[in-house]
Amino acid sequence: MSGSAIEAALAVEGRPERGRGLAPVVERLAPLAGLAGLFVLWFAAGLVLESVPAYAAFAGFAPGPALAAFRDLIATGEAWRAAGPSLARVGEGLAVAFLLGAPLGLLVGSAPLVERILQPPFQLLRMISPLAWMPVAVLAFPSWNGAIVFLIAAAAIWPILFATAAGVKRVDPVWLTLARNLGAGRLGALRAIVVPAVAQDILTGLRLALGVAWIVLVPAEYLGVTSGLGYAINDARDTLSYDRLAALVLLIGLIGYALDAALGRLAARARWIPAT
Repeated sequence: MSGSAIEAALAVEGRPERGRGLAPVVERLAPLAGLAGLFVLWFAAGLVLESVPAYAAFAGFAPGPALAAFRDLIATGEAWRAAGPSLARVGEGLAVAFLLGAPLGLLVGSAPLVERILQPPFQLLRMISPLAWMPVAVLAFPSWNGAIVFLIAAAAIWPILFATAAGVKRVDPVWLTLARNLGAGRLGALRAIVVPAVAQDILTGLRLALGVAWIVLVPAEYLGVTSGLGYAINDARDTLSYDRLAALVLLIGLIGYALDAALGRLAARARWIPAT
């Protein structure tokens, strides 16, 4: 091969290397670009609200007033006072959903006959809006807080249950056969093979459940409670404090984003590779 041909080949090989060198930078900047685009849309919507007389009363939704109100929420501690009860209710609802959904998912995924029996009622119940249970929750629970936790659990159980069941079905039968050959019983195989193998699926289902629960939380807190993010939004709406309302919406989004990111990282690290 001539010297010029070798140089040309090296130049072609070097191009992907330079491209790969920029790829990590682009990947890190991509989320920031998406957030910047969202802020631009918010800013443009604020200009529309300020310039159209019919919408002038809602100018508090614009970035300027909303961010100023958000700063006040943080400085006065109102953000934490509102978020604390909401986080507690979501945590309790997710705990109930996990304690019910994960075992049921393990059962449905490992027993085909049980799946055939439970699949129709589970799918029927899953398609009912959690908020449709609100009158039942108010009658069944002595406190508003208990009713809200029930509504959150009713919304969050299905992603956990179905993600767990799907993970169990994907467990390699060879691992279970090997466990039985080594003397492990059903519970031993469940503890040593199945649960570690589906841990990532369970956490993925929990992540999806968190998103559903966080969405259900605000309308559920429109019930008779006097604390929480939903109550604060309802109060801001009643007092026409649209800048504070927008700040609370921003706070809900930021907290939800942080919780989702934390569970996403935890799920990514939960991948199980059996020892060979």
